[in-house]
Amino acid sequence: MDIEAAKLIGGGLATIGVAGAGVGIGTIFGSYVSAAGRNPAAAPKLFGNVLLGFALTEAVALYALVMAFLILFG
Repeated sequence: MDIEAAKLIGGGLATIGVAGAGVGIGTIFGSYVSAAGRNPAAAPKLFGNVLLGFALTEAVALYALVMAFLILFG
């Protein structure tokens, strides 16, 4: 019973990274909208960097989710 409780606690703690990634994605797109509002001509040039930041932030969330599943079911 102790190992099962530790797995559940560890899996829950590993999912904190998913919440952090959600905050990061919100910050990325919020900053992009703000920058595009200030300088609409630069918006198309910035969009590639926004997508790169989104992909890297989402990768962190996926790593955290994989770790949670490994802790729970491994």
